[in-house]
Amino acid sequence: MPAERWKPIGPSKHDAEIDRLLMELASFNKRITELEKLHPEGWKIEALKTSALVLSRQIDELRYSADDLTSLLAK
Repeated sequence: MPAERWKPIGPSKHDAEIDRLLMELASFNKRITELEKLHPEGWKIEALKTSALVLSRQIDELRYSADDLTSLLAK
């Protein structure tokens, strides 16, 4: 008897979190661009860039964990 395969039913909880983080990251990037035009050497820009990098890492971690889980379930 062949092994039964799991099929995704819909978006995972990771997908919603990734989408939320991507929107937040886009907001940071937009604000960074605006601030760079007004104050090219402002300290706020560095703080926003740091926050954007943290969000990028969170997105990557969620994607990795979701991909890892999907590949484990596919086996």
